[in-house]
Amino acid sequence: MDKSKVIDKLNDILRWEWTGVAQYAQHSFIVKGLLREVYSKLFEESAEESFGHAKRIGSKITALGGVPTLERAQVKQSDDLTELLQFGLEFERGAVKLYTEALELAADDRALVILLEDILLEEQDGVDHLEKLLSDSKSVAGATGKKAVG
Repeated sequence: MDKSKVIDKLNDILRWEWTGVAQYAQHSFIVKGLLREVYSKLFEESAEESFGHAKRIGSKITALGGVPTLERAQVKQSDDLTELLQFGLEFERGAVKLYTEALELAADDRALVILLEDILLEEQDGVDHLEKLLSDSKSVAGATGKKAVG
């Protein structure tokens, strides 16, 4: 295992998770309307999950002899709930990609592989959940027995 490459990739992940903390927290503040109670909580929980991942990854970077980054990427914002959920889906898919890349680099370190796989499963659950939330209106209409609008 090339420790330097692993630390660099873990810092890419940490940068991504810091972005998730800020983006999801901001989304929890912004969301309005009748569904605020549901989605504000969903975004808050997602911010907390990203922070938990950041703590685990930052700690591992230090254990490997690296310095955890403080940087983050641009936070995407909108006042449209569907767009906020789409931003979340993009974020979760990006996280799955980064963790998958890190797994390839860490193949020789079983403990690190397990850590990354555990978080990867949570990220994939996030993708699955958001894909279900964003499924097309015909599917939603069929599930509720209502006519699709549009």
